[in-house]
Amino acid sequence: MSAVRAALRIARRSAWRSRGRSALIMVMIGLPVLVITAILTLTETMTVTPQEGLAAELGAADARLVQVPAGTELHQEQNGASWNTGGDGAAVPRLTAAEVVALLGPGTRLIPFSTGVLRLGTERVDALETDLRDPLTRGMLTLSEGRFPAAREVAVTPAFGLRPGDLLQPPGAAPLTVVGVVEHPHQPSLRQVVGPDLPLAPSDEFWTPSGYGTGWLADTPKPVSWTDVPTLNSAGLFVTSRAMLTGLPVRASAFDVQATVGIGTMVIMVVLEIVLLAGPAFAVGLRRRRRELAEIAAQGGSAGQLRTIVLADGLVLGGVATLVATVLGIGAGVLGAQVVARWGGQVGPPGVPWSPVLSVAALGLLTGLVAALVPAVQAARQNTATVLAGRAPAVADRPGWPLVGAVLVLAGLGATVVARRQPGSVWVLASAVLVLLGLVVLTPWLVRHTGRLAARLRLPLRVSVRDAVRHQSRTVSAVAAVIAVTATVVAVGIGAYSEYMDRRNAYTSARPTGMLAIWGGNMGDAAWNRLRAEAARQLPGVPLAAGYHAKDAQGHRYALRYTVRWNGIRTRRTVAIGDQALLRLLQGRHDPQAAAALASGKAVVFDAAALRDGKLALRASSTSVPARKLDVPAVLATPADQHQGGALLPRTLVEQAGFSTAERQLYAMYRPSADSTLWRDLAKASSRVTIASEEGYRNLPDPGLWGWLGGALVLVVGGTLAATRLAAADMRPERATMMAIGAPPGMLRVVVAGQALYISGLGALVGLVAGTVTGVALSRPMTTHGAGDPATIAIPWPFVIAVVVGLPVLATAAALLTRTRLPLTGRLQ
Repeated sequence: MSAVRAALRIARRSAWRSRGRSALIMVMIGLPVLVITAILTLTETMTVTPQEGLAAELGAADARLVQVPAGTELHQEQNGASWNTGGDGAAVPRLTAAEVVALLGPGTRLIPFSTGVLRLGTERVDALETDLRDPLTRGMLTLSEGRFPAAREVAVTPAFGLRPGDLLQPPGAAPLTVVGVVEHPHQPSLRQVVGPDLPLAPSDEFWTPSGYGTGWLADTPKPVSWTDVPTLNSAGLFVTSRAMLTGLPVRASAFDVQATVGIGTMVIMVVLEIVLLAGPAFAVGLRRRRRELAEIAAQGGSAGQLRTIVLADGLVLGGVATLVATVLGIGAGVLGAQVVARWGGQVGPPGVPWSPVLSVAALGLLTGLVAALVPAVQAARQNTATVLAGRAPAVADRPGWPLVGAVLVLAGLGATVVARRQPGSVWVLASAVLVLLGLVVLTPWLVRHTGRLAARLRLPLRVSVRDAVRHQSRTVSAVAAVIAVTATVVAVGIGAYSEYMDRRNAYTSARPTGMLAIWGGNMGDAAWNRLRAEAARQLPGVPLAAGYHAKDAQGHRYALRYTVRWNGIRTRRTVAIGDQALLRLLQGRHDPQAAAALASGKAVVFDAAALRDGKLALRASSTSVPARKLDVPAVLATPADQHQGGALLPRTLVEQAGFSTAERQLYAMYRPSADSTLWRDLAKASSRVTIASEEGYRNLPDPGLWGWLGGALVLVVGGTLAATRLAAADMRPERATMMAIGAPPGMLRVVVAGQALYISGLGALVGLVAGTVTGVALSRPMTTHGAGDPATIAIPWPFVIAVVVGLPVLATAAALLTRTRLPLTGRLQ
């Protein structure tokens, strides 16, 4: 029998004898593998490729054609997703089915296929108008109950909760009878009504190629290829064809240095954290098997064979944990995709990205071996005579290791200083790995020197700290794990909060919060008068301030803009043209000085950086003629909101520059409700209307920040309790002695809790320093957006206190619940 096979058998038996410790190690190794595998599988399953979605998109047809809105210029590109529209395109007449057949060639068969919305009382639901009985629609929807609909009949998806025989009542139309329930192959949460003759209503949404529209499914004599697309686009048809989807090229992704460094950094951090958490369990396992290994050595076992036996523990436990976690992760990802899709989204056939999954499994197996590496080296170096005599082996100090750790920390700090000036945050995170590795190497030195403070502590805590220092192989891994977790969470917290504060401080708008803007665009006077009258009718009692746009003598419309540096970025702002009523809205009050300046023909500016010697430099640009430069007199005024910018020009100033003005904007201090139909009502007067409501900065701090706190809670408290439980089991002789001399159970619990406080407290304090350095460095690439833009550094104090103080307190409180009463044992004299 080979030595490796014997070592594996010994490892299997040892794992079965110490089932609790083995389960703990397997959970630590397998949990990250399970989570990452589940996420990879879920993402792969919920990704529906164009080829997988062919049946749902086209059924058995060769192509689908959708008529674009009038005046739209459409240009489809080779990737099948890029498209451009312009509102000034020539009107394209609506095509008839015969004209579409003429474009596609003789022998083409069409069936109507239109998407829109169906009004059901006050509700608007998605609707598809087509004949599901036609063979061209085979595969689009699957019949699960009843039959496909005929005239004046509909089928519904399961999300409606309707059954065959129920009625739908569109307003102003005859009732529709539900005769079937159909399911979408990839969207189980889809809520849709399908029938051959539905009273479709126009959608309120802007048109997109994948949105609502009138069209056809086509059975063509030859495939519709990319060479046919320009002709069909010019005729006002958006095309989706089987030949286009199946012929899409597969593009290899370019090598991304930052992405590669980021993935490598994440892998190193995951391996480091798992190794540090599982290390104490392997160390305690080695101590319990020390005599067994010494007996093997006494019978002729070599140092290499002892290393193999301990490494076999990591191979067995890591292998089993990885196998179980991979299987469970794949299953969880596939099942999770079905559940998530029912809440929203799409799901394809079960898919497993085998290359990433196997890489994660290999990483888990490697993690088990690395976690067992240090105990394996210790087993090979133990003194056989000392162990067999029952004496604890002396812990040899390695004076060179603190120097190595200090060099790594200094190198990491130097790299951090350089990385903070590089674009992207990945370089700072990569530099932080060097700092963490140095701190891990320095942790034994920190444990030894902080242990000197034990003489000043009360007896229970003194026993705890001295025991922790005496068993460094167990304590060092747990402290280093807490350092790594705390440093990572504090760094991410500072970086994320700094980014939030930077965005909040840098937010700017051209209008005060609560202002409603209605723009008429390039429409005629008659259309604008109708729109203005409709706006006044829809907003009774709301004062409306007029805004104007500029045109030259040839009728070319100009936009007047100025350039200002805001938050380190050169930004172009479009100025408004108006009178005293609009100025009062922009300032939120009556400002006599600003009003007098506007009346005298000067611009009123709210961006101090835009003024130069009392002048505002403007660029008048148009889409069809060369731009012009203007320097106009201006004064600085205070806006209504702190982060408001922009400028207001009087009409006289614009007209003196050679332009004519026409009213095409309306402004009001009015907040539409969430269910407001204002846009839809104004769109009835003119389809060119645009509405914008200034809501101010509404983003909240990233809620994921507290998710990081939850992850830190699990790792810090869980890792500390694991080390504490192992320490409690390892301290049985000392605790038995304390009980023999009358120590109460409360004191025994304090001794155990003292281990948790020492481990989590020391790790949290060192991690705080390392995390703060990394977080401050991380804030620069996350909050600077150009040359001269200073970094924003903000510390989320409640979050940091919760991590650095709250987690050690929780770990200590949880350790107080550790069972401490032990049976009295006989002791040799």
